Amino acid sequence: MKKDYILKGLDCPNCSAKIEDEVKKLDYVVFASVNLMQQSLAVEFEEKNASDIDRDVEKIVHSHEPDVEVSLKNAHNHECDKDEFIDECRDCQGHCHDDGDDDFKSDLIKIIIGAVVYAAALILNAVLDLPFAVYITMLLAAYVILGGEVVLHAVKNIFRGRIFDENFLMTVSTVGAFAIGEYPEAVAVMLFYTVGELFQELAVRRSRKSITELMDIRPDRATVLRNGEQMTVYPDEVEPGETIIIRPGEKIPLDGIITDGESTLDTKAITGESAPRNVFCGDEVLSGSINVNGVITVKTTKSFGESTVSKIIDLVQNASSNKAPTENFITAFAKYYTPAVVAAAVLLAVIPPLFFNGLWSDWLYRAFSFLVISCPCALVISIPLAFFGGIGAASKHGILVKGGNYLEALNKVETVIFDKTGTITKGVFKVSETVPAEGISADELSEAAAYAECFSNHPIAISVIESYGKSVDRGSISEYEEIAGYGIRAVKNGEEILAGNEKLMEKRKIDFSVCDGTGTKVYIAKDGRYLGCIVISDEIKKDSKNAVSDLKKLGVKKTVMLTGDSEIIAKDICEKTGIDEFYASLLPDEKVKIIEKIKKETDNRSKIAFAGDGINDAPSLATADIGIAMGGTGSDAAIEAADFVLMTDEPSKIAEAIKIAGETKKTVIENIVFALGVKAIFLLLSAFGAANMWMAVFADVGVALIAILNSIRILRK
Repeated sequence: MKKDYILKGLDCPNCSAKIEDEVKKLDYVVFASVNLMQQSLAVEFEEKNASDIDRDVEKIVHSHEPDVEVSLKNAHNHECDKDEFIDECRDCQGHCHDDGDDDFKSDLIKIIIGAVVYAAALILNAVLDLPFAVYITMLLAAYVILGGEVVLHAVKNIFRGRIFDENFLMTVSTVGAFAIGEYPEAVAVMLFYTVGELFQELAVRRSRKSITELMDIRPDRATVLRNGEQMTVYPDEVEPGETIIIRPGEKIPLDGIITDGESTLDTKAITGESAPRNVFCGDEVLSGSINVNGVITVKTTKSFGESTVSKIIDLVQNASSNKAPTENFITAFAKYYTPAVVAAAVLLAVIPPLFFNGLWSDWLYRAFSFLVISCPCALVISIPLAFFGGIGAASKHGILVKGGNYLEALNKVETVIFDKTGTITKGVFKVSETVPAEGISADELSEAAAYAECFSNHPIAISVIESYGKSVDRGSISEYEEIAGYGIRAVKNGEEILAGNEKLMEKRKIDFSVCDGTGTKVYIAKDGRYLGCIVISDEIKKDSKNAVSDLKKLGVKKTVMLTGDSEIIAKDICEKTGIDEFYASLLPDEKVKIIEKIKKETDNRSKIAFAGDGINDAPSLATADIGIAMGGTGSDAAIEAADFVLMTDEPSKIAEAIKIAGETKKTVIENIVFALGVKAIFLLLSAFGAANMWMAVFADVGVALIAILNSIRILRK
């Protein structure tokens, strides 16, 4: 079973990592993942423990964050009036996120009051030489105002057996500073720490808002025609086959076909395309697109849950569940790093005074500075944020990524394998040549071909029927069979018609002539007699050549094309696009074998990506290290099996995805090197007495802020 929880108010990355770890350790839990950006927790568990999971999750969450509200994602436990269509609640799915402004203002007021009391103590003491009792009382008051909650959290966590967190580190270091007489500095450290934490929280919230706005494509209402009347309802209340009306400025709520009107659509949020798209009666429209001008009537083809907009939102929101290896490493690293640094601080405080006659106060001060520096927040926050930013930037360009692990793996791709039809070519087929056998008319050949293909939805079949140009009486077909990898067998008025490739003719021992035309060849036979060949051409996508060129510039060493078409067609396309190798005349299962063969021949450190669009490509997408599906024309099975979905069907987006993956990796490395580098320097300076607590606060909070801001930059890509 699976449940999704909303953790309203969860902003602490360190706590979220601990919550995730403890939920995972429950005996009956199979999988758990906290999404800090979405403030959510996804849990998969054994069905027999369904009655325990809610209680255990709430207990674990509240042991770390008592103020966080835990609720089921689909519980509908808020007070939204559906009839009012409150914009703020249209995405809540059972919970209303506030933006935390009230908490932010409250924290800001406390900081200002604490800072004023602290400044007054310093100024009055300098001017009036206050009595010590008054002076220390004012400093303690400022400390309690600024850090009371920090100390309280630290004490509570100690009783829960959780010691090594930022609350504990700041409490020990500042209380220790008071103990050795560094009163003003103890308050100053807590002041700068709380200010830094406030800005850190603001930065995380801003990044969350940026990513949320990026995905603000969910339509909040639909105008549906029922019994001749227009009704405004929620999109998930509209059934497939119903008629909806979309006015200018409205988002299209569900996928469908235009039955009346014409307009211009803004599809940027869905496909990443900046140019508006003109649509007319009979055209397909995708949910989430914005209707720019005309009024259009649309017959829905999918339920809201199956529509494009829902799938995009679901993919992006759940992408954080698939964490990159670097994210998992940082989480594990933080678990051991902080206790190790605390142990080092204890040794720093004790060994020099005991064995080298150092001053206790001096070495204690250094140890407390050491503790302040040790907090791993910069890494724990910025690394997941960088990957989420990369996923958000990709979606802005019409590239959906199913997880940070796939984004990171994309940096290791050295071989890209393409399916031909619908990936390198448009998949829009037209009959380019009709070659009847001797004694057979072109009309007789076209008629036999059209009747053989009349029950198929394949683009080749559609092109054959369109070329025939006459109505087809499907009732005359008594038997119909699709022979995978070969073609079609149909029986019309007692006559057997075969339509397929050379293999079908050879298999059925038909005496036929090989056609020399360039394109997909469909050989036709009736009752064992060869009727002729129909040649069908498929146009290469305009950006296929640039896609291959861009991939090679980015370091992809080999490009390969797989196709069920003949070697002549495959060779022609590869020469025109610059693809290095091809494998032709393949059955679907043979494509999988070719991918497995290429994987065995490839260095274990590199990855293989496969791009395809059809239902037959699903096994290949699953077999490759990285599967890339064409989302516009691709089948649901292909999109489900893929790790990346290209909403525009442009192969050039693969190179764009690799660039974004590279930028994400670069940012992650920058944050790791910067954070660990600065901390290492300050830890050494602190150990040798060259760094004070003020500098230590910068090494903690300042570094975290800079790393977070660096991660947010990816969203602008």
